[in-house]
Amino acid sequence: MTMNRIAFIVLVVAFATANRVIAQQPDYTGQPNDTFVPEEADVADTILFNADIYTGVESQSNANACAIADGRFVRVGDRAEVEQLRTDKTKVIDLQGRTVIPGLNDSHIHAVRGGRFYNLELRWDGVRSLKEGLEMIREQVARTPKGQWVRVIGGWSPYQFEERRLPTVAELNEVAPDTPVYVMFLYSVGFLNQSGCEALGITEDTQPPNDQSRYVFTDGGAELYAEPNAMILYKTIGALPAMSVNDQINSTKHWYHELARFGLTSVVDAGGGGHNFPDNYIATEVLARRGEMPMRVSVYLFPQTPGKEFVDFRRWLQANERDYNDAMRTLHGYTVRGGGEYLVWAAGDFENFLSPRPELEPDMREQLLPVARLLLRNNWPIRQHATYDESIRQLLDVFEELDQNEIDFAGRRWAIDHAETISPESIARVKALGGGVAIQNRMAFAGEYFLQRYGEEVTAQSPPLRKLVDSGIPLGAGTDATRVSSYNPWLSLYWMVAGKTVGGTRLYPKENCLTRDEALRLYTTGSAWFSGEDGIKGRIAPGQFADLTVLSDDYFSVDAEQIKDIESLLTMVDGRATYASKEFAELDPELPAVSPTWSPVAHFGGYAK
Repeated sequence: MTMNRIAFIVLVVAFATANRVIAQQPDYTGQPNDTFVPEEADVADTILFNADIYTGVESQSNANACAIADGRFVRVGDRAEVEQLRTDKTKVIDLQGRTVIPGLNDSHIHAVRGGRFYNLELRWDGVRSLKEGLEMIREQVARTPKGQWVRVIGGWSPYQFEERRLPTVAELNEVAPDTPVYVMFLYSVGFLNQSGCEALGITEDTQPPNDQSRYVFTDGGAELYAEPNAMILYKTIGALPAMSVNDQINSTKHWYHELARFGLTSVVDAGGGGHNFPDNYIATEVLARRGEMPMRVSVYLFPQTPGKEFVDFRRWLQANERDYNDAMRTLHGYTVRGGGEYLVWAAGDFENFLSPRPELEPDMREQLLPVARLLLRNNWPIRQHATYDESIRQLLDVFEELDQNEIDFAGRRWAIDHAETISPESIARVKALGGGVAIQNRMAFAGEYFLQRYGEEVTAQSPPLRKLVDSGIPLGAGTDATRVSSYNPWLSLYWMVAGKTVGGTRLYPKENCLTRDEALRLYTTGSAWFSGEDGIKGRIAPGQFADLTVLSDDYFSVDAEQIKDIESLLTMVDGRATYASKEFAELDPELPAVSPTWSPVAHFGGYAK
């Protein structure tokens, strides 16, 4: 064990000890407070005025001012009534007529894993041409030290490019003749240049990790095709050099600031392949215990080894108290929420639309039953990845069997993730069992391939946005970032409202698109259901967490095509600024310099400006 690792373990233990002491103090809670009843505050810590505030409260029209005390909204209305709570110690911010909405909440994102890798990755999110993307690789090669890689890992679509195509191995060789490069398009195909294959020792004799995945060798490099699952892509990422623990902490800090740039104040983390709990969660845990979390993170645990899921969940149940808040300063700042998005690997159907729909494993029921039973008997919420209705029907058979014979599902929080081809019959079954569905804009990045494979009629209802909203089931929105979508939530809102991909291809008729209000509610109160927080966040109203974002443009009036270009000018969590720019830039939290110094983030940032 290296000295660096030993020192870090000592650090974590110290934080853990300090955290347990702090947990005994009256101003810190390790448990949710869903029954909070607001008391009339005498004074405000912060007052925001001269704003167009969308409260998210159906019975209340927009307000122009709000007051915050102790991390909660305490008064919302006009300036005169809010000013009654002002003292000489109150911070007062003029929002200059800007639109304000509740903080956005991504109900399915791989946020902790995203922070672990953020500083290592060159992002093509928002890049307008493949030529520009390749030039970014060429430029990054010049500053990448020997032994390190240039990697572009998801968050982009070839249809966002002017060229409307994927890169080639030959192009990667040309811009990076001596530096290993790995480019991954969703969980469908990866590209290794010649130096990348040499660094990993991949040759024409190399066997892929399963029978259907394959290497296709060309120009000295290789294309990696993920069938029937993404193991070939996971293993390639896992073989690349990792950052030190200190750099992971730095990376995670910059990552959460980047999410706040787009108005995110909460996320529900879906675990992810190649991402082990608790070892790979250290950076977020350290920020939480230091009191440096700039958003609320609810974590679902994802078992890594097929066939060993029951063992993992049993161990996690013994070691972790559900919903215990591990964050100083921020209520619900960092909590373990439940199990998923994979309960068992046998129940997963990867969303590679370049290939036919995969079949679930024959013994899926026998594997899923004991895991779902274990979690539900211990009152842990569950959620399972399911792309296709054929898979959803089989999952519902198992859940209905449990409900009828062993465990009453009434009042339990369980969900299907993704559900692109869910049928009206399956929606009705989910509703009858009291479940929810978390949808993401994966079709905005792979919709053209889905359209080619399944045709216009099926695509027009994949997913059936209108039917899902009208069904009244709990419904949340998100991205599934960072590998199968960009983390920018405005691309997801655009997709739901306009019905188009990031490349402008129309997927849905008007009848299957949502209003702007409906889409925004899915990203606020809707997503809060998936972390059990639907009573305490998602609205700008007295008693709710003081999470908000001030927008660069008015979401409700701009042309639909401009929705995807919206950013936050000021993001607040608990009434504290977590991101600020332009006229509010002086409120932006100070960040350390990006490390390592050669990181692509230090030079390009994240999402393309």
